[in-house]
Amino acid sequence: MTSGPSTVLIVGATGSVGRYAVAAALRQGYAVRALVRNRARVLPDSVELAVGDLTRPDTLGPAVEGVGAIVFTHGSTTRERDVRDNDYAGVANILRALGGRRVRFALMTAIGTTRPGVAYAQWKLRSERLVRASGNPYTIVRPGWFDYNQPGQRKIGMLQGDKRQSGSPADGVIARDQIARVLIDSLHLDAADHKTLELIADHGTEQDDLTAVFNTLTPDPGESLDAAEDTVDLPVTGEPATLRQDLAAISAGDHRAHG
Repeated sequence: MTSGPSTVLIVGATGSVGRYAVAAALRQGYAVRALVRNRARVLPDSVELAVGDLTRPDTLGPAVEGVGAIVFTHGSTTRERDVRDNDYAGVANILRALGGRRVRFALMTAIGTTRPGVAYAQWKLRSERLVRASGNPYTIVRPGWFDYNQPGQRKIGMLQGDKRQSGSPADGVIARDQIARVLIDSLHLDAADHKTLELIADHGTEQDDLTAVFNTLTPDPGESLDAAEDTVDLPVTGEPATLRQDLAAISAGDHRAHG
């Protein structure tokens, strides 16, 4: 276990998962910075507000300055255009703003991200590819259906391979506060680094320490843009120019940071 970063930027901090992530980070002793579009105070007074817009890269420099970790909890709709222009582009723009500087990432996407032929899911998958290509330590969390837990269904479970693809709560359920807890816990657990997982809740009591659960997961292979257990048929050569350009820029930034 590492000590973790001292300052964490929460992207999507005022959203339904982001607010829990802010609370979890504060509870664990982090200094928290929130990316917000305006300074209207809806978060605790101890949270530093960084005004910026994920869709405007020129506004993101101050938000990422000096942070040791970035937690992505943002999300839009299931329309392809929205996911492309917000969910995916938000990750790409933050990575560009970092300019190759190393931070720890925790990225929330969704269970079923690898479903073939689902356009909006493919853009979430592309955001995962950017994080893997960046050269940073990371954890990618694909939650099941939010807050469909039954009473007593609080034991945190982690799957791989993204094999549950019905597009319904039958794929797995998880509470929003548990999603946030896993994202924040991953920042200081060595066992979580370079892991991609589907997050669900089983019947039972929530664990005090998630190290053992993370230890059951296979790390993502360093030579691949995709997760360890996934089956993905999206060759980069056939991907949209947007992704290929972002991959080139992010890989170049990583090279400059380590050259």
